[in-house]
Amino acid sequence: MPTFLPPLDAKIHPDYLVDMKYITTLTGMTDKWFYALIKKNKFPLPIKLGRSSRWRLKEVEAWIKTKTN
Repeated sequence: MPTFLPPLDAKIHPDYLVDMKYITTLTGMTDKWFYALIKKNKFPLPIKLGRSSRWRLKEVEAWIKTKTN
């Protein structure tokens, strides 16, 4: 099943929450790579919802922009 990825400039609520599958599909990097960055405080911390982890889309987009400039 394909994952829907809105464009980075889409008019989405700034606090929209995304999961790791969204982030890995968006970036092409692995979840293990991101969790290693989180341990080093180089990627935004997740918001824990029970056993699930979510990230604010605006924080993920801001992180991507710092890496592409």
